[in-house]
Amino acid sequence: MADRPAKPDREALLAELDALSATATSADGAVSLSVNTDGVLTRLRLTDAVSGMSPSEIADAVLRTYVEAQRESAKRTGQLLAPLGTGGYLMDRLRWRVQFEPAPVPVAAPAPPAPTTAQDGKVLKDRSSDAAAAAAPPSGPVPDDDWYAGGMRFDKAW
Repeated sequence: MADRPAKPDREALLAELDALSATATSADGAVSLSVNTDGVLTRLRLTDAVSGMSPSEIADAVLRTYVEAQRESAKRTGQLLAPLGTGGYLMDRLRWRVQFEPAPVPVAAPAPPAPTTAQDGKVLKDRSSDAAAAAAPPSGPVPDDDWYAGGMRFDKAW
């Protein structure tokens, strides 16, 4: 009979998996985060460097750093579980996490500010004061037929 590698102690293995944490930092140091053995985000830190970045650049840096930490977590989890075998769904998922690459996020150019007073050379006018004064609300209860015949209401009914 061939010598099989000894199976690891179940409790020790579970303790190691529970304690596993992988940390990654973006190349520019703006984003640092940690994930657990399942690849779930457990800590996120942003430095002041993000103040000079657009929201899409921050999101991209977080995503790429997150994927890097998940890869490290998957590699280390796979190493811990290797004595139990390298087949099965769990190991397939770990291999997928190691190879996952997010799609590149296009960085959009900032939109030009919207004109507030002129559009196509025309001056916009605030006409809210030109509206006719609203009719005074009825002094008594309003019958249901009159209420529903008035159409959709945007005022509070209570």
